[in-house]
Amino acid sequence: MRRREFITLLGGAAAWPLATRAQQPERMRRIGVVLGIAEDDPGAQGRVAAFQQGLAALGWSEGRNIRIDYRFGAGEAGRIQTYVSELVSLVPDLIVANSTPVVAAFKKATSTIPVVVAVVNDPVGQGFIASLSRPGGNITGFTFIDFEMIGKWTDLLAELSPPVTSAGLIFGSTTSPYYLSYLRAFEVERGTRAVTGMPVRDAAEIEPAVASLARTAGSGLIAPADAFNVVHRKAMIAAAARHSVPAIYTYRQFVVNAPAMRARLTLLFRPSRSNGPARCSSAPIPISTVSAHW
Repeated sequence: MRRREFITLLGGAAAWPLATRAQQPERMRRIGVVLGIAEDDPGAQGRVAAFQQGLAALGWSEGRNIRIDYRFGAGEAGRIQTYVSELVSLVPDLIVANSTPVVAAFKKATSTIPVVVAVVNDPVGQGFIASLSRPGGNITGFTFIDFEMIGKWTDLLAELSPPVTSAGLIFGSTTSPYYLSYLRAFEVERGTRAVTGMPVRDAAEIEPAVASLARTAGSGLIAPADAFNVVHRKAMIAAAARHSVPAIYTYRQFVVNAPAMRARLTLLFRPSRSNGPARCSSAPIPISTVSAHW
């Protein structure tokens, strides 16, 4: 084994130094992984598989030199908080965090364990990092959506199904603290098309929320990136169809079973080797181009 080897998780976003001496036995490393969605979601399964395959390609295998503790939040803020506390108490060598509520919980729970983020929105605006170029602290990774483009979604709705003159932004009230960032972007870009927030606390509130939106002529629905929205996407799709509300979704799997799209998203979970040592505080956070509109 080389004296120092670096494994970069999630598409080269961060480097994890593994300092070992050739004459010493290989030490078992531990990674904690928390995804915001449910364990049985095809998207979660694809990401876990990609993560494991990438580690294996770099010489890391569970039970031999690495242990991985997985947790799945299923879009529930309380469950996510519980799992975050559990993993921090295990003091892993590295944490992999997926979705805003997960990252927010780790931000509060630890300032010492390296946290690599697989997809989060507006990390600077939410206070997770200092800047994209130099995150600072113990967090680095990928940001998912360029907020400058989000205001164009109302334009897309109008083009797909005119005349859309207003839109409702639906999100889980406990899992999407970043929804204000979406609304600020829409405020800049909206022109004459208003966008209002539609916070829902649970799946039972989705139907009445969409029904209320449908009563206003020229309304459209926008489902932004949110663990709650992913978990309850079938209910959202059904409600929009039932009330004839044109809708736009962040993820393609909302409207079609698309293995190709899932494969593209899992790239963010595939580890790769970096070119040299790095710390979370200085590892730049790139904006992923895997998102947007289909």
